[in-house]
Amino acid sequence: MIKMKIKRISKKFNDIPLPHYATEGSAGMDIRAAVDDEIIIKSGEVKLVPTNLIVEIPVGYEIQVRPRSGLALKHGIGLLNSPGTIDSDYRGEVGIIMSNFSKEDFLVKRGDRIAQLVLSKFYKAELEESSELAESIRGEGGFGHTGKN
Repeated sequence: MIKMKIKRISKKFNDIPLPHYATEGSAGMDIRAAVDDEIIIKSGEVKLVPTNLIVEIPVGYEIQVRPRSGLALKHGIGLLNSPGTIDSDYRGEVGIIMSNFSKEDFLVKRGDRIAQLVLSKFYKAELEESSELAESIRGEGGFGHTGKN
């Protein structure tokens, strides 16, 4: 298991649990809203929801911010820029960009689980410019090219 430091910005949100894995097999840690009052996300609206958290991600890793399937299915709530990436050198507050795709307003309350954080190893590529690339079976086939109805 990889260790990662996390810091609360304000003590007034100490009652809100830190991100954690809900089960042994969970890939994502639930992260919660750190709001004083309720936030209403109107139908079709996008809001940045604060978490009161700053993370120190190990070099060579990123955190992917992903939507919660229950919010998507039950309330039509998703995340824009999903999965979002938090880089290892970012030291600002983790904010969750929530979008309401439903026809009903959605209420975010203090401590609500609003997203998942997945710690992922990544690899950097060294680009080598070339005038020739190897052929492939697919070639230049684009969107929908490989699917058969």
